[in-house]
Parts: sequence; structure tokens; C-alpha cells
Amino acid sequence: SKLLDQGSLTISGLHLTMLPFKKMSFFTDKKEVQRSAIALGYAAHAISLIASYLEVPLRYPLQLGGSRSYIHDYAPSIEPTSSELTSTSSLSTNLKPIEFPIFLEGQDTTRAAYAVFLLNKDLEQLLNFIGVNSLGPCHVLANLKELLRTILSPEYIDR
Repeated sequence: SKLLDQGSLTISGLHLTMLPFKKMSFFTDKKEVQRSAIALGYAAHAISLIASYLEVPLRYPLQLGGSRSYIHDYAPSIEPTSSELTSTSSLSTNLKPIEFPIFLEGQDTTRAAYAVFLLNKDLEQLLNFIGVNSLGPCHVLANLKELLRTILSPEYIDR
């Protein structure tokens, strides 16, 4: 399938521009930041609903809150010590989720950009589940469109 122009895709009429994530400053257009947060909130909600429909537990669980949604990463941020490795409880049960905001306002841009990366990893997980390749890590709306196009196709529905 051909690569889509990110600028031509919208979700509920909103464009998702990644520019604020790269060049956040005092002069960044606040309305543009809000529109991106709303678009990402819609995308997160759609991903959550599709994962539920496909019965796929997401690797990075979502906490839906519209334009103030979060994504959770259970990966350890530091290497475990030898005492933690030899303890009787399993390391995986001790991992606390790290919460990342899927919006920029009042947030560190690096954490927000990582959240969008994780959101796209959830999309890639769903695409892989249905046997479709991802369009890349920076294409949230294009990947979401491809996911929807595939699961709504007669070929997928009739199998």
C-alpha cells in the first residue's frame, strides 16, 4: 500500500501535526497544541476500541481521558540489582507502570513524543495481529487508517 501524506489525514476533522513535539517554545501556537492533543485522544480511543474488538491486550495500556489521555509502559527504567533478581517474587510483578502523557500542554516534550511513539507501537501491534505492515513510527493517523481499512474490508470480515 502506498505511503499517505500525513498532512492530508484527519480524525474528526482534526489534523495531527507533530511540529509542536519537535519545536515547542513559548511562541508555539497553543491552539495547535490543543488540536494535536484532541486528535491524539481520538486516536487513542479508537485504538482502544479496536483492540477490544479484536480481543488483543495492548502492550502499552491506555488511560483514556480525551485530550488528556495517557499511555503506560511497564518496562523497567533501570537495570535490576542482583538482590532484586534473586528475590522470591518475580521481577515482572514488581514493575510499576510509567505513565506518559499523550499531549504536550504543561509536559516535557520528550515524554510526550515518547508517548506518541508508544501509541504507534500499539497500532503496530494491532496491524501485526491482522497481518498488515506498519507504515512507520511517525504515521499514527496513516497506520490507524490502514488498520480501519483492513478490518472493515469484506476480505477481513468474511474470514
